Amino acid sequence: MSNEASPSSTRLKRTLTLWDLILYGVIVIQPVAPMSVFGVLSERGRGHVVTALLIAMVAMLFTGISYGRMARAYPSAGSAFTYVAQEIHPSAGFVTGWSMVMDYMLNPLICTIWCAGQANAFAPGVPIWAWKVFFAVVFTMLNIRGVKTSARINTAMAAFMGAVVVVVIVASARYIFGHPHDAPGFFTHPFYNPSLFNTKALFGATSIAVLTYIGFDGISTLSEEAENPRRNIMYATVLTCVVIGVLSAVEVYLAQVIWPATQPFANVDTAYVEIMGRVLPILGVVVGATLLLANFGSGMGAQLGAARLLYGMGRSNALPKSFFGAVDPKHHIPRNNVLFVGAIVLTGSFLMSYGRGAELLNFGALIAFMGVNAAAFLRYFVRAKEKTVWNLIPPVLGFLICLGLWLNLSKPAIIAGSIWMTTGILFGIWKTRGFREPLSFEVPAE
Repeated sequence: MSNEASPSSTRLKRTLTLWDLILYGVIVIQPVAPMSVFGVLSERGRGHVVTALLIAMVAMLFTGISYGRMARAYPSAGSAFTYVAQEIHPSAGFVTGWSMVMDYMLNPLICTIWCAGQANAFAPGVPIWAWKVFFAVVFTMLNIRGVKTSARINTAMAAFMGAVVVVVIVASARYIFGHPHDAPGFFTHPFYNPSLFNTKALFGATSIAVLTYIGFDGISTLSEEAENPRRNIMYATVLTCVVIGVLSAVEVYLAQVIWPATQPFANVDTAYVEIMGRVLPILGVVVGATLLLANFGSGMGAQLGAARLLYGMGRSNALPKSFFGAVDPKHHIPRNNVLFVGAIVLTGSFLMSYGRGAELLNFGALIAFMGVNAAAFLRYFVRAKEKTVWNLIPPVLGFLICLGLWLNLSKPAIIAGSIWMTTGILFGIWKTRGFREPLSFEVPAE
């Protein structure tokens, strides 16, 4: 039977070049990605933020290769749980999907926490708890009304963030060279400071640094619109990781030189803003406003993404269909799910810190990454007719590095994440009668 579509069939047009895909990846991840989490990384890694980000980049490069390869096999799916379910086992796919549910729920939560902290810095007269309520409610109300940002707005925002990054780099360099710095190791301590270095602390920070790269896998969802997807999806995923990794390393290196790790922050969640305020007071305000806007947009979009994921699960009867599978007839959005996620975000923002939320998010992300690497290993090495080193090394190293980072998450994050995963697995066993019946997830495209 021919695989050619009939002339009357409708297809997406393949217009996206390699550079279009890379630009999309950078926009999704955001060029200011490491700024929000800088203080948490510095505190956890004892000042070795640059090294942590570069190690995380290596892990994401190998994982990016696996994502790119799996996108060849499943060009219209673009989701970790599909790759794992098809290549390993449906039950393993369910576990991967459940870890993704946690990610989708935690993303708007940590954005709410960060926005509340920065808003409190701008307007300290309003208590931080009030800002948490404000942002959780605003995200929910805007999503209920179906507010949606266009691709043009997202591109313009990315361009603006890129301009801010350029200003930050130039202003930071001027500040550094305008102040005396004759101390030994002044320029190398951000990479390695013998008086503070600790291997466990470094890998603990690296396990959080993965957050900087979250979103690169979204490139695989564009397989049907990309020119030469068999080549360009993998190249774009890998190159996006490199671009974000190098840019992030430069941003945090300058910050670490300006503010040595031995000096405490007033608030670790907004530490980068505090550092830029030392460079130039107005720059601190600009960076704070930029990150507030970036986290606001990310949080609002993430909440709707979580609601859509729950809707997909409800529609497929993985969750109670009458509640999670319902669509508001006026605004055509899963209203119940938006409210449900909003309630979790509001509650969680009072029970969790930004750093702990980031670690929990990475708990789920690293499970998904390990699953994709394992799926790529099975498909392109174990089941392949020809066993090549190229098909062996990237998925194996990607899996092992992600496993190492996952094991270096903090004990509270591992305990909380394990409780979530255990609950999901027990639910899956009950719902599918021991995984004898299918239970699907539908992950929305970004």
